Amino acid sequence: MRLDKYLSKALHISRKEAKELIREGRVKVGGKTVRETDYRVKEGEEVEVEGKSLKPKEKVYIMLYKPKGYLSTTEREAKYPSFIEFLAEHFGHRKLFSAGRLDVDAEGLLIVTDDGELTHRLTHPKWKVEKEYIVELDQSISAEDLKKLYGIKLEKKPVQLVKAEKLSDNRVNIILTEGRYHIVKRLFSAIGYTVKELKRVRIGNIKLDENLEPGEWRELTEEEVKKLKKLVRLL
Repeated sequence: MRLDKYLSKALHISRKEAKELIREGRVKVGGKTVRETDYRVKEGEEVEVEGKSLKPKEKVYIMLYKPKGYLSTTEREAKYPSFIEFLAEHFGHRKLFSAGRLDVDAEGLLIVTDDGELTHRLTHPKWKVEKEYIVELDQSISAEDLKKLYGIKLEKKPVQLVKAEKLSDNRVNIILTEGRYHIVKRLFSAIGYTVKELKRVRIGNIKLDENLEPGEWRELTEEEVKKLKKLVRLL
């Protein structure tokens, strides 16, 4: 692997930034300073930046607070920008995916990774991974109508609804184990309500970090990654 690419993957920086580090003489390979950005790092060679040993991560796992107005897919030629714009500078060399859809006018938690098997299991109905949302409706919802949600069918299939709890007159906490297209909006539309605001706050056992603002992200901790993998039996 080229040295500049190696640094980019290990430090989550752009290739341009990696080349600057190399040219400034701040990078050593096998104990010797290397200034050639295209130097090929051999198997087993130790790479150091300012005395710190580096090793690129095999996979990355990210929690992103998707704002409204962004797609949860990686399309770049669509009407709306993709969530990937928030990560491109640091992870442009990786093929990242969002584990589950989130409507363009919705906000909240995206789990982003290049781990294909984890993405598949988090999104496939077979694994029944819970997705939790806070929903704001166009009008106050009655307890009677809330109960109707449990009997709704879409495309002649029951909606996999785990819980629907009223938080206030027109706010509902809802938990599903599926992610069909516009599922939350269609669910409430079936009983005569319009979703005005939609925020996903949890996927499986990972909650949206309260310290993140829309557009901000952080890598999942090792413990969080283990919890996710155990949930879908990858550990």
